[in-house]
Amino acid sequence: MTTLDHKIDFAVVLSVSKANPNGDPLNGNRPRQNYDGHGEISDVAIKRKIRNRLLDMEESIFVQSNDKKSDDFNSLRERADANPELGQALKSKENASELFAAAACKAWFDVRSFGQVFAFKGGSGKGVSVGVRGPVSIHTATSVNPIDITSMQITKSVNSEPGKEKGSDTMGMKHRVDFGVYKFFGSINTQLAEKTGFSNEDALKLKNALITLFENDASSARPDGSMEVLKVCWWEHNSKLGQYSSAKVHRLLEVKAEVEEPKSISDYMITVNELDGLKVEIIDGL
Repeated sequence: MTTLDHKIDFAVVLSVSKANPNGDPLNGNRPRQNYDGHGEISDVAIKRKIRNRLLDMEESIFVQSNDKKSDDFNSLRERADANPELGQALKSKENASELFAAAACKAWFDVRSFGQVFAFKGGSGKGVSVGVRGPVSIHTATSVNPIDITSMQITKSVNSEPGKEKGSDTMGMKHRVDFGVYKFFGSINTQLAEKTGFSNEDALKLKNALITLFENDASSARPDGSMEVLKVCWWEHNSKLGQYSSAKVHRLLEVKAEVEEPKSISDYMITVNELDGLKVEIIDGL
């Protein structure tokens, strides 16, 4: 595989309909909002979905969630310890951290993409403390317009514990975004790609993961069909540093509501402007 030899910028436009795209645990699991009332999806949540899609594509992933794993390990430490190349790197008398990072990037797609901090305690004072900076950066997704959140009270029809009377935990709240269109941006840095070994083939796999971001992601908070990727914009520069800054490229995407209170995708206009010499690939979601 050839290391990525040109800068890449990308953007994703997605819709949310009667779903909770990213609950805030410090706010009763209500959908995230900023102070202006616009909805947000954290970059961490987006990366989790990308990792899950890559797992579906049978890629090797280091940070796996407990409800979606491809192995039997119950912690990151166990997954790292099971890799013989990492253990061999730590035994090296010179450049142990660099060898460890190189082995981790080779072993796991998400490490060479997003980076990772390996910080594990060890016996006899010997632990692991290695940081990897990844070339793929992703912004927080923000809704184009302020969102309306609907809350409903729910109840359970069974007791959690044995007894004649229902427990106090039989009542709860469920929150959802009625409708919203969100967008987020990202970039792939060639300098860091050279350090982690992120390749042109890896970039293509990342693009495919973005196109299918919400496949196999259904839950009670996000029923099938409630979240949809509308557009993926993929800009490939012709040089390592890029012809334009990422900020200027990201501003090429304009998503505007054509009515005062948008209720569906048809109420929005998506426009991708152009810059001289920079081509864009616009891909519809599945």
